Amino acid sequence: MTDTLSLLKLRRSVPPQLLAAPGPEGAQLDELLTIASRVPDHGKLVPWRFIVFTGAAREQAADVVAQAFRNRNPDAAEDQVAFERKRLLHAPVIVAVVSRAAPHVKIPQWEQELTAGAVCMTMLVAAQAMGFAGCWLTNWFSFDRSVLSAFGLEAEERIAGFIHLGTASSVPPDRERPVLADIVSHYGA
Repeated sequence: MTDTLSLLKLRRSVPPQLLAAPGPEGAQLDELLTIASRVPDHGKLVPWRFIVFTGAAREQAADVVAQAFRNRNPDAAEDQVAFERKRLLHAPVIVAVVSRAAPHVKIPQWEQELTAGAVCMTMLVAAQAMGFAGCWLTNWFSFDRSVLSAFGLEAEERIAGFIHLGTASSVPPDRERPVLADIVSHYGA
């Protein structure tokens, strides 16, 4: 219990630019995805799925993002295109958590979307427990239908997050955290 609390107290995101190899692979990656799937899931709908980007697939995905950026910004300079292309090249492993939330007779769609978010957070905590670092991002291309289609998402699917995973080459200073008095109220008090 103490180890879990210590991990949660120290968990923090490490930007993709500071993530290097190695990242989780093989059995480690399978274990990480299995752990990430152990979240509350009202109705056992499994309203998410994973797309893993590693190796040469990261290059292909980066090309998709670069082309979409060019299409949106025809006057963009080449260094701007290169910057956008690199977004999927920093971390050695990137896992897209895809939300498959859909209308259901009993389970609100909002609950399904929240469980995809829980998958993202659980993956980050598990990665840190395994000795890796990570960051949960979306970026503009998470909402670009041409990119999503190229990545194999169906029309009703959305990106809950791209989880960038690897080994921290350095860790930036921690950010300021909220003061409990500013975010906690007690009903009836």
